[in-house]
Amino acid sequence: MDASRRQNEIITLLNRQDRVEVEDLSRRFGVSLQTVRADLRDLSARGALSRVHGGAVRVSSAASQGYEDRRRLNAGNKLAMAALAAELIPDNCSLSLNIGTSTEQVARALSGHSGLTVMSNNINIINTMMGGQAKELILAGGTVRQSDGAIVGEDAVDFFARYKVDFAVIGASALDADGAVMDHDAREVSVARAILKNARQKVLVCDGSKFDRSAPVRICDVADLDVVITDRPVPDEFAEAAHAAGTRILTAGQNESSEND
Repeated sequence: MDASRRQNEIITLLNRQDRVEVEDLSRRFGVSLQTVRADLRDLSARGALSRVHGGAVRVSSAASQGYEDRRRLNAGNKLAMAALAAELIPDNCSLSLNIGTSTEQVARALSGHSGLTVMSNNINIINTMMGGQAKELILAGGTVRQSDGAIVGEDAVDFFARYKVDFAVIGASALDADGAVMDHDAREVSVARAILKNARQKVLVCDGSKFDRSAPVRICDVADLDVVITDRPVPDEFAEAAHAAGTRILTAGQNESSEND
């Protein structure tokens, strides 16, 4: 079977199921793992699928989902996660928050904190916190993505590189069981990496549905974080990677937070 026929069959399989595995495809087509990976690379480059660890998934609908729709998705759980994140952040500290509906909820949960210096590449976060008790609100400069108010690009990366804050709070579009934290837009990811790099404590706020989604650009790994806040138990592999790195996992809405000791 030539490459074109293999790739067409891979797409047909993904129309019937959510995910394909490299090893399964290798056995199915009677070709090497390297050949299958090359097929997946080609299909990914054409936007026909999203590659993940060990295989590929359908192109996530989350990438094109409207921002207002994403705000409503798992809204109650995002409130609970945001409240838990706010408990970690004391008054009179500095923090950076990136674009995202979960980080917007964290901003709202911080409304009662005083003396905060807040930096963000999210116009919505700055608008949310205006008129509150924060000492200073600083909006990154750069290109505004009109669909959601995100400020992305190298100007925003350079902005965050000029500071060192106490806390970074980020969201993400997808999580992989192996510990990868991912997003769709490479420009947005560059900003998220700069936010993490220039913070003393690194916090991810991400609901568990993100394990069911895929995105092609890696922000970081769970080992690069200090705390992960989610709303349901994480896959065992993810928990093991967090434990090995000393990353705490806090689960909102449970009587006792699930933590790695």
